[in-house]
Amino acid sequence: MQKRNAGRVQGRVALVTGAARGIGRAQAVRFAEEGADVIALDLCGAVESVVTPPASVDDLSETAEMVRACGARVRTAVVDVRDRDGMAAAVDEAVSEWGGLDIVCATAGITSSAPAVELSEEQWRTMLDVNLTGVWITCAVTAEHLIARGGGAMVLTSSIAGLRGLVGVAHYTAAKHGVVGLMRSLAKELAPHGVRVNTVHPTNVDTLMIQNPAVRAKFCPDTTEPSRKEFAEAARTMNLLDVPWIDPVDVANAALFLASDEARYITAVALPVDAGSTQR
Repeated sequence: MQKRNAGRVQGRVALVTGAARGIGRAQAVRFAEEGADVIALDLCGAVESVVTPPASVDDLSETAEMVRACGARVRTAVVDVRDRDGMAAAVDEAVSEWGGLDIVCATAGITSSAPAVELSEEQWRTMLDVNLTGVWITCAVTAEHLIARGGGAMVLTSSIAGLRGLVGVAHYTAAKHGVVGLMRSLAKELAPHGVRVNTVHPTNVDTLMIQNPAVRAKFCPDTTEPSRKEFAEAARTMNLLDVPWIDPVDVANAALFLASDEARYITAVALPVDAGSTQR
């Protein structure tokens, strides 16, 4: 087991939703590397109207092993962010055992695609239920624990779609804009309690959310079964910097900064991690 030195979030407890893989896993591991114990939550199953391959219980277990390898404690729970009672139970049980909560990363999210006027009601409702209401529920069931701790930090994962309009994902764009509005209101309401609230806004991230046939086809409509290389060339045009996408750890590093004392006076900020995408 790796021995930890004093880190940027040493001795704190961090909760991460969507922790089974991707950005959530990267956050769980980075916080553990920097001294935090981790509460790792994930649905570990399919979501209606979504074609992205779902995470599994084995994926969540692998995240837990990666956290333990950093020398951190970890608790996992399989729970849907849309289930307020289930979320509250998972959070309360962990806090009861460990004595408190300091950091919340609301990261769980989904994606799907269709022109705005052709979206089904199921696609629309499911997107907002997971990507917006699920973030609100995460904040609602954790806020009291941060307040009881005397302060803390919430980092909500939005997207470049929370800062600009994107074609073919109006429901996703609406939800991610909504996360920004939620963040700004929470930042004002929780500031008297010493709780800071910010959002991070990634461009495309190299995870299964984009690395699947459905998304590749959207970027390369004239190519049959586009390769990763062909997809990369098409995706590269979104960003100012010469990269097609960023890595999950890039988003995790931004979240770590916002949750650490280095950002002790930063709240109500929408932080792009976007390779310049929002400036194109």
